Amino acid sequence: MLVGGQGTRLRPLTMSAPKPMLPVAGVPVTAHMLARARDAGIGRVVLATSYRAEVFEEYFGDGSAHGLELEYVTETEPLGTGGAIRNVAGRLRGDADDPVVIFNGDILSGLDIQALIRRHREAEAAVTLHLTQVEDPRAFGVVPVDDDGRVTAFLEKTPDPPTNLINAGCYVFRRSVIDTIPTGRPVSVERETFPALLAAGTPVLGFPDSTYWLDLGTPAAFVQGSRDLVTGRMASSALPGPVGDCLVLSGAQVAPDAKVGGGATVGARARVGTGAEVDGAVIFDDAVVEAGATVRDSVIGRGAVIGAGVVLDGVVIGDGAVVERGNELRAGARVFPGAVLAAGAVRFSSDRT
Repeated sequence: MLVGGQGTRLRPLTMSAPKPMLPVAGVPVTAHMLARARDAGIGRVVLATSYRAEVFEEYFGDGSAHGLELEYVTETEPLGTGGAIRNVAGRLRGDADDPVVIFNGDILSGLDIQALIRRHREAEAAVTLHLTQVEDPRAFGVVPVDDDGRVTAFLEKTPDPPTNLINAGCYVFRRSVIDTIPTGRPVSVERETFPALLAAGTPVLGFPDSTYWLDLGTPAAFVQGSRDLVTGRMASSALPGPVGDCLVLSGAQVAPDAKVGGGATVGARARVGTGAEVDGAVIFDDAVVEAGATVRDSVIGRGAVIGAGVVLDGVVIGDGAVVERGNELRAGARVFPGAVLAAGAVRFSSDRT
């Protein structure tokens, strides 16, 4: 599982934790991914870590509490997707023809992993890629396939894509293929490994799938993913509570007249004051939303304080930041960790603070 990314698009949240360890619906993104792997019958996972690598092992340990055997391999310098896969080769088990499942650690997906593995085996493919359809593929690398499902090209962002199928970030590799990836330097599977396999005539298979899929790389997607997990649109056995209109974690205090819904999450020991409204937002542990505040489609970092009457809509508040009363922030505004936004300083903003 590739969990080494820094998550720059999610700053300031990722200034204190790697993107795959940010809590989505109450637990780290990686916990949902590991649960999917375990539920598919995978018993052992190697986590390819880099940025803030120590927090993964601190949280997951040897994996036994999650029904898995976990190992950790840390990059000392960025190696790209292919380099990261090659970097864990020494920890992989099995024979040369055995399948190895690779997950990108920042994706929520309803993919039937066992069906992907079966298709890979049946086709005797070198690599099988999970593909998903998007409405506008111009912002993605697209992956056209022929009538037999074999990949015919890997096309980076193009103004006139021939297909709306994109690489969905889950692969099955034949074990021996991983050993052919160069060592000691950055390698991109999308730009180097996969095109080289095609050029050599090696069978690379696409597995189109129409189940739930979401890249959690932006604040809006992060909020959407958490909301979908809470409401059950995306199923996860790692969800720390029942599916419903909101998820309120242990020790949280929500005033009786506060309104919390729309798939919102209220973190452990967080507090939502009287008359406050939390709609579809993600409130991290120990944060405070004071009386009469409105928080919609936003992420509030650990220990942050949202003052009385504040309005937040589509914003990100970093850990420990304070937004004092009378402020209104919308449309992508971000307040960095530890910052203090004085009372009445901002009526509306799309800038970083």
